[in-house]
Amino acid sequence: MDSFYYRQGKLCCEELPLDKLADSVGTPCYVYSKGGLLGSYNELDSAFAGLDHMICFSVKSNSSLALLKLLGERGAGMDIVSSGELYRSLRAGVPAGSIVYSGVGKTDSDIRYALESGILCFNAESLPELEALDRVAGSLGKVAPVSLRINPDVASNTHEYTSTGRKETKFGIPFTAALDCYREIRSYRNLRVFGIDMHIGSQITELEPIVLATERLAELFLRLSEEGIRLEAVDIGGGLGIRYHDETPPSPAEYAKALVPVLKPLGCRLIIEPGRYISGQAGALLTRVIYFKETGVKNFAVVDAGMNDLIRPSLYNSYHRVLPVSEDNKGRAVSMDVVGPICESGDWLAKDRLLPPPEPGDLMAVLSAGAYGFTMSSNYNSRPRGAEVLVDGTGYRVIRRAETLEDLVRGEEL
Repeated sequence: MDSFYYRQGKLCCEELPLDKLADSVGTPCYVYSKGGLLGSYNELDSAFAGLDHMICFSVKSNSSLALLKLLGERGAGMDIVSSGELYRSLRAGVPAGSIVYSGVGKTDSDIRYALESGILCFNAESLPELEALDRVAGSLGKVAPVSLRINPDVASNTHEYTSTGRKETKFGIPFTAALDCYREIRSYRNLRVFGIDMHIGSQITELEPIVLATERLAELFLRLSEEGIRLEAVDIGGGLGIRYHDETPPSPAEYAKALVPVLKPLGCRLIIEPGRYISGQAGALLTRVIYFKETGVKNFAVVDAGMNDLIRPSLYNSYHRVLPVSEDNKGRAVSMDVVGPICESGDWLAKDRLLPPPEPGDLMAVLSAGAYGFTMSSNYNSRPRGAEVLVDGTGYRVIRRAETLEDLVRGEEL
């Protein structure tokens, strides 16, 4: 769902001109579309309407309390990877029984907090983790519901940093060892087999690897059934990609059409853990030009947002579309890099873009920034982070205020 478009020469989020928002809230800031967020969720939810399913939003993609609350009110569960994400989810009003806990490094305190909260299940990734789950659950007089995250050894054909389904990665239990691991669970007094889980990567734009990995998961599910190990749920993870540049990711309908024939015969509940697909295109980073610098070799639009605000371009060499907020500048487009004020050569938001030469004070919007944007931001160079804003039609509200200089040293002592 495209929530950012030009109207009367001004870039808008839904029906709100972004220049008016910037004048009121300041820059840099993250802007989210309520309609875009819920529209993407509803589209995915509807695609799997033929199956008993639950969408657990990946909190790591965008952990804003307001966004979690909106999704929770629509019936979404949450996929978390830390005690902090559990706290956020509960604070946003999401029922603990709709939360699954993923991640390779759960500590005893993490496990204790999750058990005491009553989460739906743990996606366990190793035998040592199973031992920890059993020990902590026993100390609390509880039984921990467990799904094993299986590594199906399937390449997701995405960036190496976000590809998690190959056997060389740190994630999951090897497919060849999975059957023995499920048998092993029977020896633990404080564990209960809940389901089976996988997640092969992020920003996946092809159906083939997802289908192959799901088929392997289904094969293992059936072998477990033959041994009398009954599973309540199959969790196929997330990773469905979005369009940043020239990608052609499958639609939710295509995604479901390819997977439902594999999953429906299993006769159990389906759990999906999308993040980027729901929040990615619903957000943009709004930034203001400080200088336009011409060196004779290269042109630079120096803006007030940097790699501390949006690290994806520097970290993954990621492409984000950049648009001027005003179309009033009718000058001939020239090639330029859009860069921030951070003292790093890697501090850039876009390279070699054809844009009209901007004037100081002009606004730019970095699109498709609603996932892994603010949630990966930092205070590097002691820079306060900007506000987060939720737009609904012609109105908006600040859902996280901009940080102050005092916020930078809060909690520190001389």
